[in-house]
Amino acid sequence: MPAIDNKAHQRVNEQIRTSPVRVISADGKQLGILAIEEALAQARAAGLDLVEVAPNERPPVCRIMDFGKFKYQQKKRQHKAHSRQIKVKEIRVRPKTGEHDIQVKVEKAREFLGHKDKVLISVMFRGRELAHVEEGRRVLEGILQKLDDCAKVESPPSQQGRRIICTLGPK
Repeated sequence: MPAIDNKAHQRVNEQIRTSPVRVISADGKQLGILAIEEALAQARAAGLDLVEVAPNERPPVCRIMDFGKFKYQQKKRQHKAHSRQIKVKEIRVRPKTGEHDIQVKVEKAREFLGHKDKVLISVMFRGRELAHVEEGRRVLEGILQKLDDCAKVESPPSQQGRRIICTLGPK
């Protein structure tokens, strides 16, 4: 008989063929080595299942537990392990970007922050716009004010060449 992977499939109740088995109660106490029929009777009396937890041992180890609840908790634990990666989303504006366009970008930033992503806001300058950096800072400050309720500033506005950038994270 091939070895059974304990994680892939666990034998429950009547699927357990080997007799005798070492039995552990629902509260963790060892009940000793019992015949399979007697172990099943004790599990049914408790209203629970008999689950083979160590099939390769001699005698195999079985535990009295609620198998449905056990599978649910295993699946929940596995799902928690696959947590999502935080992404950095960028929103680009220019000093001459219109008020309505900025409002649309602010709403998009709110959506990103709602999904627990970080938002990088960059104000880009072209040509002679660089002579009016204060206009770009004013636009950036306006965006930060609008997002103040759902975001916290992770890196304050700083100028890097032809851009002013600022990173926001969800509150």
